[in-house]
Parts: sequence; C-alpha cells; structure tokens
Amino acid sequence: MKRKVLYLAPLVLGSLLVSLWAYQSMVSAREVEIPAGTKLRIRLDQTLDTSRNRRGDSFAAKLDTPLMLEEKVVLPQGTPVQGHITAAKPSGRLKGRGFMTLTLDSLHPNDQSYQVVSNSQSRATGSHKKRNLMFIGGGSGFGTLVGALAGGAKGALIGGGVGAAAGAATAVLTGKKHVYLPAETVLTFSLKEPVRIGGKSPATT
Repeated sequence: MKRKVLYLAPLVLGSLLVSLWAYQSMVSAREVEIPAGTKLRIRLDQTLDTSRNRRGDSFAAKLDTPLMLEEKVVLPQGTPVQGHITAAKPSGRLKGRGFMTLTLDSLHPNDQSYQVVSNSQSRATGSHKKRNLMFIGGGSGFGTLVGALAGGAKGALIGGGVGAAAGAATAVLTGKKHVYLPAETVLTFSLKEPVRIGGKSPATT
C-alpha cells in the first residue's frame, strides 16, 4: 500500500502542477490589455466600392500581421476583424470628389468577439477639374475644326460651340468616379480605447 502511494504521488503532483499552470495561463489571458494607440494592420477580405457600398455596410478583414505586446503574440496573423463604412459617396459627374470612410468594430480570436473603438481611415477620388477641361476643351477644338471646314470663320465659331457642348456631354457621361478598394487591400487603424483580451468575451455580455 505504501509503495502504491509513493508511486501515485508523482502523478498527483504532476496533475496539480499542470492544473496550476493552466489556471495561471487562464488568469494571465484575462489580464491581457491592448492599450490605446496600438496599430492594427488589416487586410480586406472583400472589395469595397462607392458604386455599390453605402454608409452602414459592414466589411470583413483579417489581421495582416500578428499583434505583439512585450514580444509576445497577443493576436495571431489571420485573426478575423469586422468593421463598417461610416461614410460613402461617389463623386458627381462634373464636380465633387467621391469618398469612403471605414472604422473597425470588433476582433474575433478563437471564436470570441471583442468590441473595439478605432480611428477612421478615409479614401477619396481625385479632382475632376483637369479631366473635365480635357474633355470639354477637346470637344471644343474638334468642333472648331469641323465648323471651319464646313463654313469658314463663322462656321468655326458655331462649330466651337457645338464641340464644347459635345465635350461637356462626354464629361457628364463618363466623368463619375468611385473609391475602389479591392480585396487584399491593406489598411492600418489605431485603437482609440484599450481592449481587454481573454476570458469571457465582453461583446457577448
């Protein structure tokens, strides 16, 4: 009997040590806090486009690089991320820039969900001015040439007006621009508030 007890003692002690290690790991996990200002580099899982996406639309992404704190991995590369579009507008046909603004909502490691508050990332289209001048000015020049061939100086003046109108019509038909972020686009956000990771998910309480 004494031998049996001596034989079992190391097993019991080993089991207790494993349990203690697991408990300490669990407590440690509950104490992990990602501080405000931490950068989150994400990669989009889907395409976002102002021609079809609107304010309030959600989007899915993943961490493009692991999140490290004190040389330890807190969130691995590939951790799912959710966000939404806070503003979206395509450009006008002749003026006004298109824009899209995104923010992050939550992190999802190990099937858990943790709400986050991040800064916003915005993208805008270029200006219409130069492109519209090219279309409208180009149309005017073409009309002037046609008018001059048809009716001399007077025809050139009329043709110039016709060409300008045609150029403006072309700009109206083709001038609309969109913000286009294809899948795999990498964006970097910054946390505005700290986030505690581990234990029971705050987003499900």
